[in-house]
Amino acid sequence: MARLKELYKKEIVPQLMEELDLDNPMRVPRVEKVCVNIGLGRAKTDPKLIDLAKKSLSLITGQAPVVTKAKKSIAGFNLRKGMVIGCKVTLRGERMYEFLDRLFNLAMPRIRDFQGIPDSCFDGRGNFTLGLRDQIIFPEADYETASRLPGVSVTIITTTQDDEEAKSLLQKLGMPFRKR
Repeated sequence: MARLKELYKKEIVPQLMEELDLDNPMRVPRVEKVCVNIGLGRAKTDPKLIDLAKKSLSLITGQAPVVTKAKKSIAGFNLRKGMVIGCKVTLRGERMYEFLDRLFNLAMPRIRDFQGIPDSCFDGRGNFTLGLRDQIIFPEADYETASRLPGVSVTIITTTQDDEEAKSLLQKLGMPFRKR
């Protein structure tokens, strides 16, 4: 079992039950899934970027990515319906907890001049989106590949509809929020 999942079940659930005044452990907020996305607007001029992005994303997450395509044409962006514009991975279960553990404890401390994550990245429905400029912060990332690619977007989807409950959950899981 993943270390973070075990921590959640044994320590975080009782703490959140007491803190949120819940009587049933099934009502405690939990992380449902994590979506990791790389948007590649430059892929229309350099098709090799898609292969690099897929390789990089599979190294970082441990799961094969899905290629995303444009849903509609936008003339201002020189975009046609069906063009490849990025790739994404949706993590659930053990892989999700392992990825979050690596993100919070290995990758984020490697960010230069890191002062914490701002808590303004919640969407009002308990979900948290984080943009990372460099993929180099992940130990698995290959420098040659990651240096040519843009950053990644990490979205953490929780079961709660309240941002404060979601923040409390993520803090207890180890997300380093910025001190006010």
